[in-house]
Order: sequence, then C-alpha cells, then structure tokens
Amino acid sequence: MLEGPKVSQSELAKRFGVSQPQICRIIKNKERILNEWHRNGDPERKRKREGKDAALEAALLRWVEGARATDLPVSRPLLQLKAKHLAEALGRPDPEPSGGWLARFGARHNLTFKKPPAEKGDAEQPTAEHWASAVLPSLLRSYAPSEIYACAETGVLLPANHPGKGESAGDRLTLLLCTNANGSEKVPLWVVGESPRPRCLRGVNLAQMPWSYRAGSLAGMTAPLFAEWLREFNEGMRRQGKSVLLLLTKHEAHPYLQLSNVRMVFVPSATTMAQPLDRGIASDLKGHYRRRLLRWLPVERGMGQPTLLDVLHMLAQAWGDVHPELIAGCFRAASFSPDAGAEALALAPAPGPLSQEQLERRALLDKELERDGELAEADGGEGMAEGEDAGELVAVQPCPSEREVWGSLATLRRYLECQATSPDLFQAFYELEDVVHMVSAG
Repeated sequence: MLEGPKVSQSELAKRFGVSQPQICRIIKNKERILNEWHRNGDPERKRKREGKDAALEAALLRWVEGARATDLPVSRPLLQLKAKHLAEALGRPDPEPSGGWLARFGARHNLTFKKPPAEKGDAEQPTAEHWASAVLPSLLRSYAPSEIYACAETGVLLPANHPGKGESAGDRLTLLLCTNANGSEKVPLWVVGESPRPRCLRGVNLAQMPWSYRAGSLAGMTAPLFAEWLREFNEGMRRQGKSVLLLLTKHEAHPYLQLSNVRMVFVPSATTMAQPLDRGIASDLKGHYRRRLLRWLPVERGMGQPTLLDVLHMLAQAWGDVHPELIAGCFRAASFSPDAGAEALALAPAPGPLSQEQLERRALLDKELERDGELAEADGGEGMAEGEDAGELVAVQPCPSEREVWGSLATLRRYLECQATSPDLFQAFYELEDVVHMVSAG
C-alpha cells in the first residue's frame, strides 16, 4: 500500500484504526520493518516481541541461518546444545536454556524442526528382517572392519557407601561405549553421572584423562550430551583421516547429525539382532570392573571406600581389559562385520581374578625377586669379606608396607591427574598398578 497511489497519512490512520503519528513512524521505519518481516517470514505476525537476551538470540539466529545455508539439519536438541555453548561464551550466569525459552525463540523467528531425511529413510524400511538381510550387508561391504563402529549405553552401580553417595555423585553411572569391528580402537569412555561438579574432580586436568565425565539428569544420557559426543567422535575421525560407519539404535537421546567423517545409521528397533556391545562386550567390561572393585582393600590401602574419581579410573582400566578378539567375535555374532558369515568366536566366560597370563607374569616376577635377593646377598658377603665395618655401611631402607606402596601409587596418580599431558600416560600407570597388585597377591 505504501508503494501504490499516494494516500494521506490521515486517510491511512482512519482505514486501519490507528493514530496518524503511528502511521508516520511506520513510514519512517519502512525499510527496517520490511527487512525484519522478510527475515521472520511469518505473514500472520502483527507484533514484534523481543527476547530477554537479545545478544544470545542474535548469535543463535546467525548460527541457525548459517547452518541452514549449508543444508545442515537443525534439531531441537542440537539447537539447545548450541544455545548452551553460546550462553557460556557470552558469560551468562545460567548457561542452560530452558525448553520454554527455546520454544519462544523458535516462535519469534518462525523456526520449524523437521525430522532429517536420513532418519525418515530408516523409519520407512519395510521390515527389520529386510534391513538385516539386505540393507546391512550392503552397508558393511563399503567399509573395512576398522571403519565400522557401534556405540551403545550401559549402566553400572557405584559401590555402596562410597564418599559422596546421597550428596552429589548418585548411585549409578551411565557409560557410553564405542568400538570398531576388529577391536583395534576402543573410543575413550564417556561417563554420565548426576553431579555437575563432583568434589573429587577438583584440580584434575580433565582434558588429559583417559575418560570423560559429564553430568546428566538422573545420571542418564541426553540428546545434547550425545550430540556433543558425536561431534568429538567426528573430530577424532577427521584428525585420523578416516570416514567411518557408526551403527546405533534409535532412541530419543540419539539425535541425527550430518557429520563430515561419520555416517550414522540407525538399527531398526524391531530387529531381533542384538547390538555387538550387548553380545558380551558390555558384560565383559562390567566383569573386569567388579573384579577391580573387589581388589580394592580398604584395610591395606588405608584410604576408605573408592571415590567417584577412583571408580572412573577403574572403569577406564576395565575398558582396556576387554580384548580385541572378544570384540571382533561379538561383531561377527551380531552380523555387524563384513566377515560375519565366518563362524563366530565362542565367548569364553569371564576369567578369574588372575588369568593364566597373569600367573605366568607373577612367576617371572618371583624369579626376578629371588635372583635380585641372591645377588644382594652375594654383594653383601663380598663387602664384609673385605673387612668393612658394618657400622659404616649406608643405612638400608626397610621394605615398605603394602599400605605405604598403595599410598605412593595414589600420590603418583594424583600427580598425573594434575600434570599429565596425554591420556596415554595413564595406560603405563594402570600396568604398574596391576604389577604391584600381582606382587602383593603372591
């Protein structure tokens, strides 16, 4: 109407039932109003409402426009995760945007969230049997076993009466496990607990730990947390120069993301095939974890019940104890491997606290100790034969008790937690701790 035949402002005011000064302001700000109307794209909107945090909304809207310009699907969980990151970057006191705030943001800017096409395609598959017999084999043929990954969550219980129980850490942890089909790469554990800031993690260099800890509602996996893990996993594959296939089950906490180096494929929930991680990998990890809990001897270590930090290290050790051969066998048993037609490995029961390999290593250690003792006696005999005064000999340190040894290991671990420059350092520490346990068990 403003572009048509000239009409007086008074006439326009009478026609729309508003005042003449209001018409004057609209004409004066015509370009700005039209620009905002086109950006919003909602012809029914009559009133411009601003959010309480204009800077956050502007930054989030720019990100949404950029994502859609590159055909990146934007879902509600992903938008919530990005809003949280932007709020933290802007230094907001409460960086967790509420669902109501996101809903109002979407309404103000006419945003709709549609299901990604890849997920729709999975949902339209006729039957789970067809997917297992035709779709999955064709997918697996395009990748090597080292490029086929599966991920899933499992839960573990914290030990009874551990420090912090009932205060912050909760009773349960959720583990996100991910590994490839030949067991050559076990992605570092992601652990979700209930406490956002556990006291025992203060001062720990979390970026260099062989595990990652996050806080979630009721210690469970959420869509924003899983999206964060997906992006970290994709970045790890990008640094390695790998393009991989990631198989996972459909779940509300598993949002679909379009990633540069990871192709996400959802396994139909109706399929009778069990995930490889449910075929024995998760249970094997839990068996190793339980054995390490039983090895924690409060009387000998003099440190009371294990803390959440101790449990996180035990879980990382238990994940490292899961053998690649068992992982490969579980993938074949679940038909998630290109060579799934071969006979699957029989899954042996979990070994006892000391396996045959550990017994052999302990025997070698015993021999080394006996030989060192004989050499020490020989050296001492030679010294006395030369007529040296025993009082002038340097004082020999007494053999430390087991409590002192475990205390020294705890001090060393704390030093690594604060100063480590790589998670790989903890693998050497875990091996040292296992050797000390075998010596003390003998």
